[in-house]
Amino acid sequence: MSLTNTPSVTVNDIVISPAQIDAEMQYHPAASRREAMIKATESLIIGQLLKQRAAELNLTIDTASFSNEAQAEDALLNQLLEKEVDIPKASKAECEHFYQQNKAKFTSAPLLEVDHILIASAPEDLEGREHTKQLAQQLIEQLVQQPDEFAQLARQYSACPSKETGGNLGQISSGQTVAEFEKAIFAASEGLINYPVESRFGHHIVFVRRKVDGKQLPYDLVAKEIEAYLNNKVEHKAIAQYIQILIGEATIDGFAFDQQSSPLVQ
Repeated sequence: MSLTNTPSVTVNDIVISPAQIDAEMQYHPAASRREAMIKATESLIIGQLLKQRAAELNLTIDTASFSNEAQAEDALLNQLLEKEVDIPKASKAECEHFYQQNKAKFTSAPLLEVDHILIASAPEDLEGREHTKQLAQQLIEQLVQQPDEFAQLARQYSACPSKETGGNLGQISSGQTVAEFEKAIFAASEGLINYPVESRFGHHIVFVRRKVDGKQLPYDLVAKEIEAYLNNKVEHKAIAQYIQILIGEATIDGFAFDQQSSPLVQ
């Protein structure tokens, strides 16, 4: 495939034009035009192969039953896959085994009750960042000696609206704060964190008031989630293998699938 020019591709003598590939590229964002072109071409070739196979099997649908062409094509594809691809379902034993091997994934979210003081500075202001770090460290040293002054210092120095409640953020669970702040506070023990926690907003002085660790969820509570995950994984693999068979049996000119890096073989 050319680095710059959109190719013309044939799939079992059916032409996929450069214009079709260019139009398809909008649905495949990528770091470069070449990468987007490859993804778009792969998608159109696979779509053409599936349409051709459905025609060979005389599969049809009533297009009047669907509001648009895309829905009709999806229905035809589902009909084809149901007929051609044997997709096994995960057994209870497989689900239980997955649970036992991945228990850490199935816990309730930990909860923290946190007070903080935000000494604000812009990410690009390197001099300002250094100043806020030094000030935050000074306040931490002061709080080590006088922990009862946290609320007062929050009202005096913090750039966060929580200053009005003495810096209290209430209960926090995973996903509620920016990643860099979350990583630090969930790794900390209860009490004052002895270093300034840096985030995109500046430097934080943090007191973890209370920490409730996540608890192991019983299998029965997550069984359906595990079953759905395993079934989806098996389905994806089975469909990918089916598509690889169609590619292997087809005559494709103007494009070569990379068998090692193609997302079809993941």
